[in-house]
Amino acid sequence: MNRNEWIAHAARLQSTDQPFALVTVLSAQAPTSGKAGDKAVVTRDGQIHGWIGGGCAQPAVVKTVRRALLDGQPRKIRISPSDESAERDLGDVLEFGMTCHSGGTLELFIDPITPSATLTVVGDSPVARALVGLAPRVGLRVAVIAQGALATDFPDAQRVLSNDDVSIVGAELSETPFVVVATQGRRDLQGLKAALALQPQGLWFVSSAKKASVLLNTLLTSGEDPEAVARIVAPAGESIGAQTPEEIALSVLTSVVAASRGRLPVPATSLKLDPLAIDSSANQTSSCCDGEQKNIETAAVALAATVKSSCCGG
Repeated sequence: MNRNEWIAHAARLQSTDQPFALVTVLSAQAPTSGKAGDKAVVTRDGQIHGWIGGGCAQPAVVKTVRRALLDGQPRKIRISPSDESAERDLGDVLEFGMTCHSGGTLELFIDPITPSATLTVVGDSPVARALVGLAPRVGLRVAVIAQGALATDFPDAQRVLSNDDVSIVGAELSETPFVVVATQGRRDLQGLKAALALQPQGLWFVSSAKKASVLLNTLLTSGEDPEAVARIVAPAGESIGAQTPEEIALSVLTSVVAASRGRLPVPATSLKLDPLAIDSSANQTSSCCDGEQKNIETAAVALAATVKSSCCGG
């Protein structure tokens, strides 16, 4: 048994952007095979690489690792002999009963290691290039979608996709929670469609409110999901009085970072929704279904809501 095999496994998982937890034995009271300082890498599917004690402790560890990978929060657990396997939250530690007869008590620290979130930037504009340069400095990985772009155009990006066709984008990119469309007059509509195909948690469009209103209504008439369109944040960015491409990129990146910390993006434009666009979308997405019509009406209300304007036109 190699107690240090976790090191190689941790390096491999990090190189492939796979989440895992590093589990360390803080203290051990005999009889137990785990010793203070022992470590293991534990994956979401329960694989354990390294040594943190025998099989009696593993169910509690795997259960806690899965929780930690969901919320990104570290935890300390104690596993001690008990007739019951139920857990108790003691404030600074989660205590698990160990029904095995081997005895002994373990305290372990579980530290989740998750890949950096990916920001996908759509477009090859000055703002897009500024975003790609700034995002890695706040810990974000970057992918770029820009028709005809070269990898050498975006040296800070981990991935550059030179085709913005919706079918190609959907097949080539996944696990991208945040998307900013910064086309700024070059293939705006196609860029928005490509962004929607990724189904991100947050989608920002660098534009003026007037342009956003026209293009988002066009998305509806072309049959895009009204609820997905309603979630587009446009104009993008926090209101900091930004003027230069770099300043605009900074204001948008501020919103992205906030979303990565759990603040949900809020559509930030006052849109004049064309009723004909909603009717057209309804005709394409539903026929006899009341539920679909209700979704469309809900999206219409969301799109028409007035929220404070942003600084970033385009």
